[in-house]
Amino acid sequence: MATLAAQLSTLAEGVKQNAPASIANTITESIANLKKTFDKSAVIKPGTPLPSFKLPNALGKDVTSEDLLAKGGPILITFYRGDWCPFCNLALRSLQQHLDQFHAKNVTVVAISPELPNTSLTTTEKNELKFEVLSDVGNKFARQLGICWEQPESVKPVFDAFSIDLKARNGDESYALPVPTTLLVDSKGIVRNVHTDPDYMQRLEPSTALEWVDAL
Repeated sequence: MATLAAQLSTLAEGVKQNAPASIANTITESIANLKKTFDKSAVIKPGTPLPSFKLPNALGKDVTSEDLLAKGGPILITFYRGDWCPFCNLALRSLQQHLDQFHAKNVTVVAISPELPNTSLTTTEKNELKFEVLSDVGNKFARQLGICWEQPESVKPVFDAFSIDLKARNGDESYALPVPTTLLVDSKGIVRNVHTDPDYMQRLEPSTALEWVDAL
């Protein structure tokens, strides 16, 4: 099985080669700008209690942080941009491929995006995910964690070019997205590890997350 990094690299090269030059350049510039401006110091730190949350799952049923902690094991939370993002879909599928290993360590895996529950169901079905996919509408929880990105106007032509209606998918007027982030929360609700990267073409390897769990 190819590493997630290798799959992401192949996908990124494909975007670079196949997308119209204006679109590819806009994507490159937006990532470069985010890397310059993203305030990593505002991101939730290891050793911090995870703020409590209540978010709907793909079927519209509310799931709380207390529900997840009641399972008695660690929680691995990954924030992704949306069903429309091919890099996110690769990352989610990679987590699914390692899910048995996480379950063997009593880890509950959860994915969160700003998309409405009905769109999250599409994500779950497309990737055949066997873990909860939750909707953080308006990026309220992401903002609490310091990982929300207010996208510039310059990226809107990219969404138009790919016929992505972000407002319809997310149910709000903003173009805000979470910076892809993965958190490991221990059984007491304390954040133990954080990985966030403003280059959304880069993601945490599931094998690294498993190493985090082993180190608890």
